[in-house]
Amino acid sequence: MAIATYTELKAAIADWLLRDDLTAVIPTFISLAEADIARKLRHWRMEERVTLSVSGQYTDLPAGFLEVAMATLASSRPVRMELISRGEMQDRREINADTTGVPQYYALTGGQLEVYPTPNDTYSVDFAYIKTPAALSDSNATNWLLTYHPDIYLHGALLQAAPYLKDDERVGLWGGLFNTAIEAANVASDKARFSGTTPRLKIRSY
Repeated sequence: MAIATYTELKAAIADWLLRDDLTAVIPTFISLAEADIARKLRHWRMEERVTLSVSGQYTDLPAGFLEVAMATLASSRPVRMELISRGEMQDRREINADTTGVPQYYALTGGQLEVYPTPNDTYSVDFAYIKTPAALSDSNATNWLLTYHPDIYLHGALLQAAPYLKDDERVGLWGGLFNTAIEAANVASDKARFSGTTPRLKIRSY
């Protein structure tokens, strides 16, 4: 059967499990699968770009944020900001008496974007990041992941169902199929991202 919508996915899960009494818990299997997918899948379709208005030491991260892809200070000559550790961020503040200026560095602190130096004005940051795919629900019947990789959703949900059903024998089966589907999607993403490029020989200097 086709799996193009949330309703069709729930029906497919019930069919594969040969159960018609799991209507109430199948959405939980799907939600747990989505959490696992967010940890393991890195696909170019997960990338988003926003412009952040940065005027203080801390700026809220976008909804659905998973990890930074790139942060660029927008100006007549855009400058790529450098990711540093929180420890290094603190060291720089202490050494330079927490001076203000044009932000050059960033770290993730307490669920926010922390920049250094603390801005002396309001700056625009072109922020590229990895975003969690929109969760499926009765009000959000589909997303790009279900459209292009329904097997990830199906096998991921079946894997989450196995412990609930105490079906240990099929944990390995569903887990293998799920991981294979994730790996295939990641590989396809890399091919799409880097196709047409020519590898360059790196020469080490001593």
